[in-house]
Amino acid sequence: MPGINIYDKRVAAHRVKRLAETTVDLAYNHMGKSKITYPGCIVALGGDFLGGDIHEELMKTNDRTTQQAIEDLTDLICGGLETMASSFGKLFVPCVVGNHGRSTKKMQMKQRVFTSHEWNVYCNVARHFRKSKHIQFSIPETADCAFNSFGHRYLLTHGDSLGTKGGDGIIGALGPIMRGTLKMHRSEAQLGRDYDTLLIGHWHQYITLPGLIVNNSLKGYDEYAHLVLRAPYSRPSQALWFNHPEHGITAHWQVYLEGQLKPLTEAKPWVSWQDFADTRRERPYA
Repeated sequence: MPGINIYDKRVAAHRVKRLAETTVDLAYNHMGKSKITYPGCIVALGGDFLGGDIHEELMKTNDRTTQQAIEDLTDLICGGLETMASSFGKLFVPCVVGNHGRSTKKMQMKQRVFTSHEWNVYCNVARHFRKSKHIQFSIPETADCAFNSFGHRYLLTHGDSLGTKGGDGIIGALGPIMRGTLKMHRSEAQLGRDYDTLLIGHWHQYITLPGLIVNNSLKGYDEYAHLVLRAPYSRPSQALWFNHPEHGITAHWQVYLEGQLKPLTEAKPWVSWQDFADTRRERPYA
């Protein structure tokens, strides 16, 4: 990746730590009130925490085996949740499996959850907190997890089973995501499981639209995105939003896990513009 991104055990630990600490900082120091309280925090675990051995090239380049990664990941998630719980008091943790952590070569719908190594990780984490009264888990036997916050209905799923595939070079993944969102909303409503907001990951980019939140990737930009998809660079981040008891979803944040790809080398004015009288230079705010 010629220095654009790197991801291994050390980087993963750094990003998880930064995610937990930055989330706490944003929630308590950047919401406009000197004293603010929360009834708790929802930490959605949306799958693909493991690269897995589903492709031959992954088996060659993964920096550890899946069994080693399960042990490391259990500790990382437990540490992040302990940091969050110490600040928010109560945590609710809905969990769904992704497609990369599977133990089968091909993705299968039968026993999807129980053939995923991520199910083992979630069970390990829940077992670690089994005596805690401050952390509750939802680990369903299906690929989807429904929950409510102040009456706002969420449906969490990884995002690989929206019923659509592909994309194109103009609008990228947005086409299949939106088509899949519409299909999923219709099918769930017919089954009596309607929801207000769909939460997905899988697509390795951050998108927020009415009724939809697409989470970015902890892993960040990789060879497949660069060489096969020719997708635009996406800075590693995770989605954070606030669910108000009266107004529903309000503030959205991207919690950035690394610095900018091209950091500023010199100080810039906070705003500048081109003067019609002289378009060759920009005028800074005096």
